[in-house]
Amino acid sequence: MNVRTNGALDKAHTLIEALPWLARFHGATVVIKYGGNAMTEEHLRAKFADDVVFLRYAGLRPVIVHGGGPQIQAQLDLQGIDSHFVSGLRVTTPEAMQVVRMVLVGQVNRDVVGLINRHGPFAVGMSGEDAHLFTAERKHAVVDGVKIDIGQVGEIVRVDAGAVQALLDDGRIPVVSSIARGDDGPDDPGVYNVNADTAAAALAVALKACKLIVLTDVEGLYADWRPDAPAQEVISRIRASELAELLPALSSGMVPKMEACLTAVEGGVPQAHVLDGRVPHALLLEVFTDEGIGTMVVPDSDSGSGASGALEGRDSR
Repeated sequence: MNVRTNGALDKAHTLIEALPWLARFHGATVVIKYGGNAMTEEHLRAKFADDVVFLRYAGLRPVIVHGGGPQIQAQLDLQGIDSHFVSGLRVTTPEAMQVVRMVLVGQVNRDVVGLINRHGPFAVGMSGEDAHLFTAERKHAVVDGVKIDIGQVGEIVRVDAGAVQALLDDGRIPVVSSIARGDDGPDDPGVYNVNADTAAAALAVALKACKLIVLTDVEGLYADWRPDAPAQEVISRIRASELAELLPALSSGMVPKMEACLTAVEGGVPQAHVLDGRVPHALLLEVFTDEGIGTMVVPDSDSGSGASGALEGRDSR
């Protein structure tokens, strides 16, 4: 066989390897938290959009929830607005909240929608405020056992996913910014900045998604993280109870991501994943290959045995 034929056979092999996963996830909803390097590096942004559209054409129903920390920080710096973090949470004054809302809804959301819609009329942008999608209450940081007011930072207390479901039923790709409306209480400021990982998990549970996928800037959850170590072992698969035991010892950057995965699987989502968004086509590698990448979190009830268990749980990973 010539080189051209060998190349074609390689493509055919890849497509056949994807067949069980195409059958398994056809018609299923996948919630993707988008952020980090995948959002800020131009070549990765384009590949992410390609992957999302591929998922849609392959019969899945992708939903994107995004943050925009780097873009928010850049705009705050430009306007000379002080911004700092307490316990990993951005202190959000009313002045800073205006910038957060403007950047997430008016800039980042439009950028993501535009990238996807280069492929066709698929993506529809919306804020967590729209149609009361996310309702939040004020969240406090806790330092040495003391609650600290960090401004308009919210904890999601209710999700009304009807508008997102309607878009999915219409064949669209919802793109949701992590802003929430208030609960209309007497001290409610009206709008809150919410963690995008947390928002994605809450939406995945509400939509009864088959997967939550969190894109981040590391390979996954490391078994024994040491910043000076030349090589790190990534945990390929972990049960919810095992993750719960590890949470207190995790680095501050990984805590909200792994908490989101735990919330999702405890809320009925069969699988939650943390992937390295710096890897081109990370989404496709996770969804459509036998090995998968990153760290997969599964419920304690997941047996991972037998033919269906191997397919659903990737016990061979």
